[in-house]
This record gives sequence, structure tokens and C-alpha cells, in this order.
Amino acid sequence: MNVSRLIVPALRWRDDTGFGHESARIDDALAQGVGGFILFGGTADGVRALTTSLAARSRIPLLLAADLERGAGQQFDGLAQVPPPRALAALGRDDIVRWAGALTAREARAVGLNWVFAPVADLDVLAANPIVQTRAFGTEPAVVARCVAEWVRGCQGAGALACAKHYPGHGRTTIDSHIALPSVDASRDVLEREDLVPFRAAVEAGVASCMTAHVAYPALDPSGLPATLSPTILGQLRAGGFDGLIVSDALIMEGALGGRTEAEAAVQALAAGVDVLLYPEHPRAVAEEVERALREGRLAPSRVAEAIARVERALELVRTVPESPVRGPSVDEVAAALLERPLLRGTAPSLTTPIELVHVDDDLGGPYPASPSTAVREGLQQLGVPLGTGGSKVVLAFAEPRAWKGRSGFGAATRALLAEHAPSAALVVLFGHPRLGEEIPAGPPVLVAWHRQKLMQGAVARWIAHALGVRA
Repeated sequence: MNVSRLIVPALRWRDDTGFGHESARIDDALAQGVGGFILFGGTADGVRALTTSLAARSRIPLLLAADLERGAGQQFDGLAQVPPPRALAALGRDDIVRWAGALTAREARAVGLNWVFAPVADLDVLAANPIVQTRAFGTEPAVVARCVAEWVRGCQGAGALACAKHYPGHGRTTIDSHIALPSVDASRDVLEREDLVPFRAAVEAGVASCMTAHVAYPALDPSGLPATLSPTILGQLRAGGFDGLIVSDALIMEGALGGRTEAEAAVQALAAGVDVLLYPEHPRAVAEEVERALREGRLAPSRVAEAIARVERALELVRTVPESPVRGPSVDEVAAALLERPLLRGTAPSLTTPIELVHVDDDLGGPYPASPSTAVREGLQQLGVPLGTGGSKVVLAFAEPRAWKGRSGFGAATRALLAEHAPSAALVVLFGHPRLGEEIPAGPPVLVAWHRQKLMQGAVARWIAHALGVRA
């Protein structure tokens, strides 16, 4: 019984080396017999070359995964981005949500991936939440449940495993579980009536996997254990009829560790009911501790055998389910439809050239760089729109949920820049959650563009050009 089949380490692209710097790590992981990998970043060609190599070299079929909440282009250059879930839900069209899941799956499969860590089934119910925000489909359980189910059907119909996350709901946290263990004080009744509704919908839609939250829920488990380590909470998921894969959130996160080593957390997670151990920093040490726990009777062989059987069933499912065609609009059409909605504040301004772009970026800093904020400028230049001072000032305000921030709103430096530039602007474009509009000084109209992704920046460039009478 190879316990390493339950381990899925991470591989990260670097612009200077591609995946080359991961070669020793890959060699060791394949020799160990890990069950798969989660990939971060890269080009479509680079990812395709890597997954082809991994599949050829591995002695066993692999689960190859990525976080793709905003389409395959969220991680991999050259593939399509889709707007964030909160934006998709704002269109009020189930077919668009289903299309987004299908497009994501088709492009993931095209580069050799078979497991998509999406959709987010959390509720966007707490303005102070630092990490969910536009990643969720909304605030209303019924709306989120419908969107989650449609996304799952679209994704799995197009041939990839979907993953509802983060069970039993990360929407009520004010602390990011990357840095500490959050605790949700909602009652069992509230959690049952609201937070758990989208997960039940995902199960009914046949979702292949669920990802745990490194969050404590005293109303569900008075021990205070995070869901990832709680037999009680994961047992409730199984009792609700779910028999697919339960995968932990990343084991590098402090919410799961809490003074434990990652190897100790991994054993505790398996014992609690987790099937796949995601993103340990030291896969071999984790496998050795799991084997030690088996020898010492701290972990039942039947629990490990059950988890391996579920991995095998998931691999069989993704191998045998026929891919359905993906029908729907283009991503640009969806992005444009979002910008056709009424402005968050005010009415469409009369713009004059040259356009003066002012960047106010709340996403700078942290361990991983934010995606570029230059696509609006580049798009306007390609459309022949004059840029410079003397015409209309347009403030571009960027703010996405990023783990290192530890907050949901704009930071002090960002608010100061907005106070300086917004009052004299003809337009503020908000690349973030609509509720951040409350933090933009009164005066200019505000256009919601939802996210800093290149897709939405390009759509904003075309919107501005159209407002100027320039044909895009």
C-alpha cells in the first residue's frame, strides 16, 4: 500500500527557469510515487510539456491539478480567462456559469490537467472577509448553490474533475487561514440553512471532490479542530451522501498546522477522513510519518485503503467520462456584458482625449507578484486613443483578495491616493468587489470591472474607446 499516492505536492513556474528549477523535486516525487501535482503558473506550452513528461515518467496515473476559479488563464498564459465567480453570477444567467465551468475544463484538459480546484462554494456574506470576496458567487445561499451546481456540471461534462471548496464554508472568517486558524461562531442552524447549502447542491450535482477549510466551527465540532482535521465535520459531509474525494487545502497553511508539523497534520487529516494531502512542503517526510502512524496503530490501514480506492475511482472517472462540446459566448463578450451593467455610481461620463490614466494599486507587495496593471493602457494604445494630460482623468483602482493582505478593503496608502486623485477624475474604474466603491471618495462615476485580470482590463479599454466614439 503506497501511501504516497495520497500526496499531491506543488510545482511552481518561474519566468527565468520555467519548471526547470523543480527537476530534482519532480524526480524525487515520481520516485516516491506521489499521486499527482498541483501546478502554479507558466505558459500553455510549458505546462503541456511538463504534464506530458510527468505522465510518461510516472508508474501510476496522476491527478494533475490547478486553482482555476477564473478559467485556465488564471494560472497559465495563452489560455482563456473568465471573470470571477461574483461577476458571472451578477449576469443572472445559469448558462454563462455552466459555460465557464466547461471552458475551464476543456482548456485544462488541453494542457494535460484533469483536476480543477473550483468552484468556490463559500458565501460572500462578510464584508471584512480578507480572502473570499469576488471568489464566491454571491451572498444568497440559493443563488450560490445554483451557480455551484451549474459550474460543476459544466466542468465535469467537459471532462475534468471539479472541486467544491472550502467545506463547510470560508465565508464568515475575518482571518485568512494561510496565516492563522480562523473560527466561525455561527450556530449550527445558520450553517445548515446557509453555508452548507451550496455544498449540498454540489454533491447533488455529482461533484467529484470537495476541499476542506482550515477553519474551526465550534457549533459543528466543539473541539475547535479545523475542518481539515475534524472527524466530526468530515463525517457530516459523508453522512450527507458525498462519496468522492476529500482533499485538504494546502498543508503549508498555518490554519492546518497550528503548532503541528505538516507530517503530523497530514496523519491527523487522513484519520479525520481526508483522502488527498495537498501541497505539503516535504512529501517524503509526510509519507514516512503516515507509514509510521500505520505501524504504530495511530492510523487504520482501512482508512488509507479507502482513500486510495477513492483516488483510483476519480482517475477512472476522468478517464472514461466523454467530453461534451463547449457552447457559448466568447470571453470578450461576457466581459463586455459585465461592463454594460449600470455604473456602481453616477452615469457614463463624457470623456475627452487625451486620456490620463492614474493607477492606484492595492495589490502590490506580498510573496507573489500581482498580474500586470498595464493592459488598459496597452489596449487604448492599440485602439489609437491618445494618452496624456489635458483631457479626462481616469483612475484605475486595483484590489483583489490576496492572502498576504489580511484585510478586505483598501489599505491606508491606497485610500490616500484615491483621496488625492478621485475627486478630479472623470471616471474611476474599480477592479475589485463592488462594495469597495464605498471607500472611493464621492464625486466621479464608478465603473465596476471586478478583477485586474487582463480580460477585464482589455474590456475596460474598449469601453473607454466606445465612450470616446472610437470603434473598438
